[in-house]
Amino acid sequence: MASEHSPLAQFEIKRLVPMDVGGLDVSFTNASLFMVIAIAAITLFLTWSMRGRAMVPGRMQSMAEISYEFIANMIKDNVGSDGRKYFPFIFTLFMFVLFCNLLGMIPYTFTVTSQIIVTFALAALVFVGVTIIGIVRHGFKFLTFFVPSGVPVVLLIILVPIEVISYFVRPISLSVRLFANMLAGHTLLKVFGGFVVSLGIYLGWLPLGFIVVLTGLEFLVAFLQAYVFAILSCLYLNDALHLHH
Repeated sequence: MASEHSPLAQFEIKRLVPMDVGGLDVSFTNASLFMVIAIAAITLFLTWSMRGRAMVPGRMQSMAEISYEFIANMIKDNVGSDGRKYFPFIFTLFMFVLFCNLLGMIPYTFTVTSQIIVTFALAALVFVGVTIIGIVRHGFKFLTFFVPSGVPVVLLIILVPIEVISYFVRPISLSVRLFANMLAGHTLLKVFGGFVVSLGIYLGWLPLGFIVVLTGLEFLVAFLQAYVFAILSCLYLNDALHLHH
């Protein structure tokens, strides 16, 4: 357990409502709480912003429409017309990751996406989903995805195992990218915050300046990581639908 003043203390999972089912710990934790808050915030944002459906949209309605069009264009550009039916999933994924990232920027909150188990669960959901889609759509032909075209047969002995390994590494790379960026950014903010206190009023302004810059950068990273997670999911979906290599 990290000490109270450790930069890693902010990532500690805490049981809010202890629960045990058949020896399995299913406690409601701070991570669970902020996932529920993220879902509630997304629902409130979309419902509230679109309640009027004005011809001349206000600020909130414009934000909701921009979010919708942003993901719709992402799917259209990276998956094509076949990906239209998967819009609800990609949109939900993007909004969930984005809101979890942004909620973590509020002082005294918890950053859900700083937990590898959460990001891996999301990445595994994408991986299993697109794999099932690929198998259902193409059957045994899906296995040709692991066989590079135009390559001599002798080289396939080496390349096929590499392709299989790289495919199954996808959920790991997808989850670690999000987890590591959020963990590193929030840890740096905590470290510089400690410098502000320890250096006092005369020298503390320097790390305070870094905190201001890092905070702005973290907001940018929060959006970029949600975007990267969504667009990579689109690319994996495109591979499953069209067997692009």
